[in-house]
Amino acid sequence: MSPVSSRLPVFPWDKLEPYRATAAAHPDGIVDLSVGTPVDPVPELIQRALVAAADSPGYPTVWGTAELRDALTGWVERRLGAVSVEHTNVLPVVGSKELVAWLPTQLGLGAGDKVAYPRLAYPTYEVGARLAGAEPVVYDDPTLLDPAGLKLLWLNSPSNPTGRVLAKDELIRIVAWAREHGVLLFSDECYLELGWESEPVSVLHPDVCGGSYDGVVAVHSLSKRSNLAGYRAAFLAGDAAVLGELLAIRKHGGMMTPAPVQAATVAALGDDAHVAEQRTRYAARRTALRSALEAHGFRIEHSEASLYLWATRDEPCWQTVAYLAELGILVAPGDFYGEAGHRFVRVAFTATDERVAAAVKRLG
Repeated sequence: MSPVSSRLPVFPWDKLEPYRATAAAHPDGIVDLSVGTPVDPVPELIQRALVAAADSPGYPTVWGTAELRDALTGWVERRLGAVSVEHTNVLPVVGSKELVAWLPTQLGLGAGDKVAYPRLAYPTYEVGARLAGAEPVVYDDPTLLDPAGLKLLWLNSPSNPTGRVLAKDELIRIVAWAREHGVLLFSDECYLELGWESEPVSVLHPDVCGGSYDGVVAVHSLSKRSNLAGYRAAFLAGDAAVLGELLAIRKHGGMMTPAPVQAATVAALGDDAHVAEQRTRYAARRTALRSALEAHGFRIEHSEASLYLWATRDEPCWQTVAYLAELGILVAPGDFYGEAGHRFVRVAFTATDERVAAAVKRLG
């Protein structure tokens, strides 16, 4: 068996520790904009649902309760515009990162198979391919890929790290290409409810998939839209045949969303008010940070959605990381997300209002 060190890339965040120490030494403390983790409270109605379900001594089911599946199908139809979504078209998962990392393995991929993902991307797409022993492949335009051996195609819109949104016409073209070549398409849409200058569209929208979910699955998470990163609440929606296979595999693996989290998910997906409130918080932080960075000489590219600003001073990214660390501000270097990001940094606006104000003051 190959050691993990030979199969996987170095965990990127370890490389940021010296800069974290520099930023933490600032007299007014660190402003950590390097990780997109929620910092605002979990909405009370979700907490109440979790507590009410706390007396859950039995094992939960992998597929979830009927109430959960009703909540998932209802939300997918209401929010994504999907049509005729059945319980067989949804599947809860234990956080979206777990799914991304283990999907190629659960699909039975291995040597000789290829997994494709954007050239600038969340590192776990590559990790998932390598864990399965498959070949990771990056793309700028997936329809220009050689389909030979390609078994899984990842889309990510809105993008982490760039915030780029794929237009509906692009999605239509990509879905058609994947179906033509028999390539399974998974679309990571975890930031879909966080569009600022663009309205993201799901691959499950009938204009994109033609009302059929064959060969298409969307990945969604409650971490960002409902501040539930600590709950590990996420789900899949799409091709019933694919989800049925994953359900069977995940039953064997015991990949069960805890019963209290299932109840909290039902509450979260049934309420839009807390999502709107959180969007308002993020919008104000985004505006403040963007204005301060641009006034300081940064250029922002894409960033029309998600929780990040994709920023550059037209210099190597680690030079920018070091510069901002001296100001007590920690950001993520762009090359964490692929070599194409080597002159950018990713700036998260998930810090508290007080910390965002501190960063704006230092940049001013």
